[in-house]
Amino acid sequence: MKLLPGDVTAEWISIDMPIYNQDLDDYGAPPQSWTDFRAKVKACDAYLFVTPEYNRTIPPVIKNALDVGSRPFGQNVWGGGKKGAVISVSPGAIGGFGANHALRQAVVFLDITMLQQPEMYIGGVAKLLDKDGNVNESTASFLQKFVTQFTAFIGRHAIHGLYREINKGGIMPPSPWLCPACGAVGRSSFFRATWF
Repeated sequence: MKLLPGDVTAEWISIDMPIYNQDLDDYGAPPQSWTDFRAKVKACDAYLFVTPEYNRTIPPVIKNALDVGSRPFGQNVWGGGKKGAVISVSPGAIGGFGANHALRQAVVFLDITMLQQPEMYIGGVAKLLDKDGNVNESTASFLQKFVTQFTAFIGRHAIHGLYREINKGGIMPPSPWLCPACGAVGRSSFFRATWF
């Protein structure tokens, strides 16, 4: 979160919750942790998924979070054209390529528009961290480029989305504005990124 610009707020959302069981939703008895999680996810404008790779895919806890947020049927809190990006890490050389793409495949169905470039695969992750968990200078620079592109992606799309919402009601946007398919301007402080 140190790499974010000052006008972007971010928070970690816990994904430590019981495995999804549709019967609990069907009978009106979802665990409180699901209800809290859904409310937090729904309040976000964008998501940054950070995932390790296990057996060429994402860990079950991330898949469970996707499932909890996408249910009950018809009440998906992830989507609505919200933006996302993924960083995958691995001790191996290919940097979690399999997990990165498995996650992308799932979130497309949930109506999250993903940042396509740059892709972020971090291989040999243990060699990039010092004893306090800080990354070396070249990795920090690499991550900063990614974060800069991601926040620009969120801002561009947030401006377009806000412009569309404002104009649905025939209300003119406040002045410093612009947009109609990308004179951009606007302010980036109306979005919140979320880090997993």
